This record gives sequence, structure tokens and C-alpha cells, in this order.
Amino acid sequence: MKKPSVTCLLITFLLSAAVCVHGTTDADGEPVKVGEKYFMQPVKSNGGGLVPAATNILPFCPLGITQTLLPYQPGLPVSFRYTETIDRDFITTDTSINIEFESDIWPVCNEFSKLWAVDESSSAIIIGGKQKSPNSVFKVQNVTVEEHTYKLTTSYGTVGTTPGAWLNAPQLLVTNDESKTLVVKFVKVEDGATKATTSTRPGLKLLWTLCLKKACIDILYNLGP
Repeated sequence: MKKPSVTCLLITFLLSAAVCVHGTTDADGEPVKVGEKYFMQPVKSNGGGLVPAATNILPFCPLGITQTLLPYQPGLPVSFRYTETIDRDFITTDTSINIEFESDIWPVCNEFSKLWAVDESSSAIIIGGKQKSPNSVFKVQNVTVEEHTYKLTTSYGTVGTTPGAWLNAPQLLVTNDESKTLVVKFVKVEDGATKATTSTRPGLKLLWTLCLKKACIDILYNLGP
């Protein structure tokens, strides 16, 4: 029997890879675009969106990531970019990306970047990653929970949640426990929402202070309009 050529095997591999990669869509079914702002909102949950939050009293930095307890709060916007140069303007599943918080207000821990990363010592998802560092690489993968919903994976495991130390607010971490998997949808940030965020700087500064001191997450988001 004649053995398949290396060329045939390569073509087969490339075709199979192409089948597995799909465009990621937002909650409205539109493509998730590289560099644009989105709220990442957990589904099948009673809480709101995702925000930076301290996970320790000392050391205070880097910050971790927590889901707000108030369901009507969208969280802080994030953006997505490929870790390597890829000639397309939309995000695909099963492709290496960086995730970054997008906010003009960042009053603490300024020595750290806003890129998401895995804390290798604790498995927590933290802020302060580096673009091509292995612990800062994430992938979006399809799930069947709802239409336009996804999970995030890393080389360390799947992104999930665990009750945090403060009011049991869900804290992001990597896990191999499927029951803890974080399922999210991406909601595009409209221009009006961005302008509103920019116009409420005093409230947001107080919001950050309360969040980072872990005084009360429920009070936190009542400060804005």
C-alpha cells in the first residue's frame, strides 16, 4: 500500500486546523474585533461583570479579578489582541490572545500592566502580564451553554471561579474542575457607555478605593450614575 506523501499529510493537517477555528461573536452575534472594547460578563450567574480587585492585604499588588455582586453592573471593559501578528481584525477561537483591561482610571499598582495573567504560585488570574509570556496567553473556546457564549482556557487549565475571601464574590482562577468553569458572553461597549465612564471620574475613584480595600463590594457600584 502506498504511503501518503508529506505534502498530503500537511494539507490534511492544515484543513483540520482550519475546521476547528471559528470566529468569536459578541452577544449580538457580531464578530469580536481586535482592539475594541467589550464587557466580559459571566452567564448563568447572579452577579455582574468583571473588575480588578485586590486578592491580598499584603502584598497589595498585583490585583486579581473578581465578578461584581450586583447583576446590573457591566464591569470594566477589556480588549483582545493576538499574541502574534495575524492578518485579520476579528478574534477566532482556539487562537492565542492577550486580554487587557481598558480604563483611563488606574490609581494603584501602576507599575503593573493591565494584561491578564495566571499567577503561577496561586493559580489566580491577576493583572500584570506580559504580551508573549506563557502565563499571559489565553484562548477563547466554544461552549454549548447558550448562543454566543464561551470559556477561556490557558496552558495551566480552564479559567473558572471560586468564592473569594470578601463576601464570597467570585474570584477568577485556573482550574481543572469543570463545575467551576467560567462561561462568559462579550458585550460590545457602545460610544455612549464609554463617554459616561469618562464623565464620572470622581465616583469611579471612590469606587476603586472601596474595591481595593475590600470594604464592601455591594456599595461599590452604587457610586456612579
